[in-house]
Amino acid sequence: MVSAKIAPSLLSGDFSRLAAECERMLALGADYLHMDVMDGHFVPNLTLGAPVIKSLRPHTRGFLDCHLMVSRPEQWVDDFAAAGADLFCFHYEATEDPRALIDAIRARGMRVGMAIKPKTPVDVVYDLAPALDQVLVMTVEPGFGGQAFMPECMPKVAALRSRFPDLDIQVDGGLAPDTIEAAARAGANVIVAGSSIFKAADPAAVISLFRKAINDAQPAA
Repeated sequence: MVSAKIAPSLLSGDFSRLAAECERMLALGADYLHMDVMDGHFVPNLTLGAPVIKSLRPHTRGFLDCHLMVSRPEQWVDDFAAAGADLFCFHYEATEDPRALIDAIRARGMRVGMAIKPKTPVDVVYDLAPALDQVLVMTVEPGFGGQAFMPECMPKVAALRSRFPDLDIQVDGGLAPDTIEAAARAGANVIVAGSSIFKAADPAAVISLFRKAINDAQPAA
């Protein structure tokens, strides 16, 4: 069995009080803090970078799950390691040598994730998966929050879970109480959600619902 990990996306939080938002999410039951890093080039939006992670690190005990939606992610490995990132997730589409990048990330003491866009075939992951801690299957086009969940990405999740039963498989984009069941049934166990948590009347209840859906979808021991 793989453990459920709920990762609120701080992109939907209040950036003027980012550390407090991180601690609030942890108190509500979050496992990871998902940090969306966008460069205005690989994706059209521009968000935070390593200096923000460095400033945040002393103020939160949380696991900083950094999703780099950036061109040439190789150039940021040292900066994010020095800033205190716990997991460095790069996009397969953004690098020419993913295996060398995996090695570089791990050499700097971070856990390694690799993300694929909705139109990227899942088989690009197969040879690299044994070297990864986490695979992120995007369920929206990366770059903006608030997009609708793409159920057509679920066969990729299912294919990964079938081949790699112990792998952390993350999904990001449009995850909400009405879409979590599809993701959980497909085999996702790491759930990124922004607006569905931060804008909820009871964020803790949404986090709990996500966790229950994942646990309920696990095969019986």
